[in-house]
Amino acid sequence: MGIVAWAERHQVALYLGALAAGAAGGLLAPAAGGALTPAIEPVLGTLLFATFLQIPLARLGRAWRDGRFLAALGVANFVVVPLLAGALSRLVADDRGLLLGVLLVLLTPCVDYVVVFTGAAGGDRARLIAATPLLMLAQMALLPAYLALFAGGEVVVDPAPFARAFLLLIALPLALAAAVQALARRLPAVRRVPRAGEAAMVPLMMVTLAVVVASQIGEVGQAAAALARLVPIYAVFALAAAALGALVARAFRLDPPASRAVAFSSATRNSLVVLPLALATSSALAPLAVVTQTLVELVALVALVRVLPWAIPGRRVAQSES
Repeated sequence: MGIVAWAERHQVALYLGALAAGAAGGLLAPAAGGALTPAIEPVLGTLLFATFLQIPLARLGRAWRDGRFLAALGVANFVVVPLLAGALSRLVADDRGLLLGVLLVLLTPCVDYVVVFTGAAGGDRARLIAATPLLMLAQMALLPAYLALFAGGEVVVDPAPFARAFLLLIALPLALAAAVQALARRLPAVRRVPRAGEAAMVPLMMVTLAVVVASQIGEVGQAAAALARLVPIYAVFALAAAALGALVARAFRLDPPASRAVAFSSATRNSLVVLPLALATSSALAPLAVVTQTLVELVALVALVRVLPWAIPGRRVAQSES
């Protein structure tokens, strides 16, 4: 347990080290890094399973009745953030491939690893998990309209990637976690599984960060000149969206854990889900624009884990509550 406590105290430094290791591996051995792409979903699913194990699922039902939180999440992600994304997208309006990539990724809120980062910053993971079906349905319904508004022309949005991500990365790990929790109430030996999951959280996050970066950075490096202009756009978006999400949460008078959840949801995007949509466009730069956002976002999220608890002070969600 001493090692676990040490890892939790130094998690930001460890995450930055994992990002650096993944970047170095992907750049030095692009072929090996690219081969890690199929591992992203299993690694991320395992990380989310370990996260869900720490959350008493009885609290999810109460979260569905939390109208203020759901309203704040909706306003932040589908009113305020689209305005920010639309404004920033004007900076690449001269290149349709970059424009589509930027809009696809910035208009879709994340539903997977945002839960882990929220928990790392003392945010309310349970309420965020309960809201994921609504976030998925809302972005599927609104994305075509937003693309038409900001990009012009008709862009077909395939629901399949969203459905696949929800089933594999949310529904399946959540069902497995529920089964383990049910067995743990009857079998004392099974109670060790949630404790093991809690101990594995930091290492699993490190592995996830390293695998995602290593698998994606090689392709980005090949088009670095064209994609460099996106880095400040994505960095500004992450910081501004988190700040705007915090302001929306304050307007709705949410408590600090819920406010951090809204801020993280506002800043974190659904890049791994919309990547197939970007690949389906006629532009080679659109998917690379999505991947670039992932790389910038991961660095920003590691920083926000440290910054948001300071910016939104208050109690953390205890394990028994979250």
